[in-house]
Amino acid sequence: MHDLGDDLDIVDAHHHLWDLAALRYPWLHDDPPHAFFLGDYGPLKRDYLPADYRRDAAGHRVVATVHVEAECDRGNQVGETAWLSEVNAAHGMPNAIVAHAWFDRPDTEEVLAAQAAFPLVRGIRSKPVTGATPRDMAPGAPGTMQDDDWLSGFALLETYDLSWDLRVPPWHLREAAEVARAFPATRIVLNHTGFPWDRSPAGLDMWRAGMHALAARANVHCKLSCLCLPDGPWELEGPAGNRAILLETIEIFGVDRCMFASNFPVDGLRIGYDAMFTAFKDTVAHLPRADREKLFAGNAARFYRIGI
Repeated sequence: MHDLGDDLDIVDAHHHLWDLAALRYPWLHDDPPHAFFLGDYGPLKRDYLPADYRRDAAGHRVVATVHVEAECDRGNQVGETAWLSEVNAAHGMPNAIVAHAWFDRPDTEEVLAAQAAFPLVRGIRSKPVTGATPRDMAPGAPGTMQDDDWLSGFALLETYDLSWDLRVPPWHLREAAEVARAFPATRIVLNHTGFPWDRSPAGLDMWRAGMHALAARANVHCKLSCLCLPDGPWELEGPAGNRAILLETIEIFGVDRCMFASNFPVDGLRIGYDAMFTAFKDTVAHLPRADREKLFAGNAARFYRIGI
């Protein structure tokens, strides 16, 4: 019987909060709903605040959390950071903020400077323009990872000592690796295990090639999160189950560059918080205690500069 490590500290490296009366989130407010990769997301159209998060996370030793921008109204991207800073002051969480700024706009540096002025801000998540499928990729188009304006804005992350939360579908991972190669001093963390949505042999081969390309860049880390599929349940077992994906990702990036994260409340569409983290703990129960401490807390605390 494995020791699951119920006493392990957790730094949740990726979650969201929102107050639908305080701020506007187009994807949560607008009707009809936006296209969403997990289908019907109606259950998310409610406030999700620290009390809700703590209720979901009860039973696990969450000692700190990282809030990642939740697609707040882009005209009020700094306002989301100000609100989160107030939430921290009142509730002691989140303990680090990944804010938003576009990289290819005339006001990019102004927004980055404003975001970096908040003490809790550690990084930026800015999603480049991507193709809906591999056939729709348009390298070099405005807003893509080859666009000169986008790259000029991206270069400012080093100036402001900000990391980049990278979120792209798997067919763009190799392009992202080129960005990481060009900016070796910029800390980058891949969101959501690189989105291994297609669990067919061909789909996994594409995902695997991108993951190896990114892992070859020493400045890239990986969040073990959002193992949800567009269709079907969250499953741990099986040859293309989440246990195999998690263990292969850890093998590709190494224990020192991976971190577990909940992506709550979004992942709650497929699995409960307790069930998810119990599955995470079971998956790595065979590893030395020191490695598990890195995966669940130490690596995220180091990457996001959180004192625990």
